[in-house]
Amino acid sequence: MVNLSGIMKEGKAFYLAYDQGLEHGPEEFNDRNVDPLFIIKIAKEGRYNGLIVQKGIADKYHREIKASKVPLIIKLNGKTALVKGEPISPLLCTVDEAVKLGARAVGYTIYIGSAHESLMMKDFEKVLREAHSKGLPVIAWVYPRGKSIKGKSERELMAYAARVGLEIDADMIKIKYDGNPKDLKWAIKAAGSGRVKLVIAGGSKVNEELFIKNIRDIIKAGAAGVAVGRNVWKSDNPIKLSKKIRKIIFKK
Repeated sequence: MVNLSGIMKEGKAFYLAYDQGLEHGPEEFNDRNVDPLFIIKIAKEGRYNGLIVQKGIADKYHREIKASKVPLIIKLNGKTALVKGEPISPLLCTVDEAVKLGARAVGYTIYIGSAHESLMMKDFEKVLREAHSKGLPVIAWVYPRGKSIKGKSERELMAYAARVGLEIDADMIKIKYDGNPKDLKWAIKAAGSGRVKLVIAGGSKVNEELFIKNIRDIIKAGAAGVAVGRNVWKSDNPIKLSKKIRKIIFKK
């Protein structure tokens, strides 16, 4: 197993995600947060231990990201929100490219339940082998999607996503939280009770009170941390909110 110390502090994960421009489109942005420099500033001043971006931002803003000293996590695959139907997220960046851009870890999305699941699984195996040969951790975004998941409970799907991450040998798993701490505890057990670190996606923008409550519940349940995005950089005061989150995760 590769060393996660480059993207974790005290065994905890506190990541700022900014890959939504590709995944959701410019509708997520305003005049302030559309600028990657604004996000890099938040990552630095909020003392995040990971900044998640696609390779284009990692390349075009390489100097500023490096100067921030925030560990870079490059998302290797992605898709737009424009194409409907069974989801598939193709490779857009190689492990070699990520290494050249200074990545300390790479991320890869698998939509379990999609008709194209097997293709993403195959690419993940290749990514994992190449990344591990270079000592680079791999974070698996595991999201249940597609027609075949209809009728399945959120508890079942969250635990299944976590278990898939364990079974495919991910170093860390990023999943979506269903809002129930008991369900999350079960998902953590499904991921090997800490053998694989579980990180929770920040999700769509909600009011700050609920957002903070969810983070408290997530950390109390035993997750390693969070990868927050829209709830932070859409906030009126992202740095202040970042400090609140950091205090919950690191308890200081």
